[in-house]
This record gives sequence, structure tokens and C-alpha cells, in this order.
Amino acid sequence: MAETLYQNRREHIQKTAQSLFRQKGYSATSMRNLASEVGIEPASIYSHIKGKEEILQSICFDMAKAFFDAQRYAIEENLSAKEKLEKAIVAHIEIITSNIDAAAVFFHDWRHLSEPALKEFKKLRHDYENIFRKIINKGMEEGVFRMVDVNFTVLTIFSAMNWTYDWYKPESGMKAEEIGKQISNILLNGLNR
Repeated sequence: MAETLYQNRREHIQKTAQSLFRQKGYSATSMRNLASEVGIEPASIYSHIKGKEEILQSICFDMAKAFFDAQRYAIEENLSAKEKLEKAIVAHIEIITSNIDAAAVFFHDWRHLSEPALKEFKKLRHDYENIFRKIINKGMEEGVFRMVDVNFTVLTIFSAMNWTYDWYKPESGMKAEEIGKQISNILLNGLNR
């Protein structure tokens, strides 16, 4: 029972921190701000977490795991490169839209990680981008994609996807799959008629 309360409090602290980090930025959010928002004494918060960076690491690495897990599901099927790219984009958008606050922190505040977590995070990011590089290369080999600069193309895809957290509103009624398919369509087909 006590462990469940501790876990619930810890999750509440993390959710609150995600929101504060998104609103104020990681650097501008103090442990005192966080404790006040959670409704506990500043000294008491340390019985649940070591500090701000522990929360940041948790957010960044939990989101990274969610992105990788979604991609394993999206690309495991025997599909064409075009179909895989669409599924990969949709899966990426689904993770972003499932937790907008965590996504915002993940995309902006990872730079505040200290070593060795920063190095590990950068490697994960590179490995994740490689999933998309492989799809683009496969598409060029299959002849369904024209020859492109793979790194530039992947960075363009990520630029289009990663800003979703900034404009997406759940109340708009747009579903993650619809957003992902529209982004995929624009990136794959451009604005040609």
C-alpha cells in the first residue's frame, strides 16, 4: 500500500514537472516551483526524487523507449518502403500526441542532460533516426523513391513531425493516424496534382 502511494506520488510529480518544464522551460523551473505545484513542502519532494535531472532523464528515456517500441510495431511487417515510411510517421505522431507535455520536454530539454545520460540519449536519437534512414535507402533501392540526400531527407521528415506537439490540439478531433498520413502524403507526394 505504501509503495503504491509512493509510486502514485512519483508519477504525479513527473506529470506536474512535464507540464512545468513545457510552460516555463527546464532551466526556469525550480524544485520549489515543482513542490508548490504538487502541493508538498519543498524539502519533502526529495523523499520522492533526487532532483530535477532525475525527472528529465525519466521523461527523455521513457519517451525514447515509447518511440522505439512504436517503430518496432510499425516496421516489422513485410511492406514496401513507401508503406513502411507512412507507418513509421504515423507511429511517431501517435507517441507525440499521446503525451504532448512529455514530447515538448523530450524535443527541447534533452540538452540539459548531463553525462553519461547525454551521450546515451544522443546515441538513442541517432539509432532512432537510422530506422528512417534505412527506410529511405530501401525505397531508393526499390526504385519507389528518387535518389535523395538521405540525411537531409530524414532531418526534413523529423522537422515536419516533431513540431506537432506545438500545434496539435486534442479537442480539434484530428486523430494521430490522420495527422501522420497527411504529413506522409505531403512529404512523399509534395503538392503535385
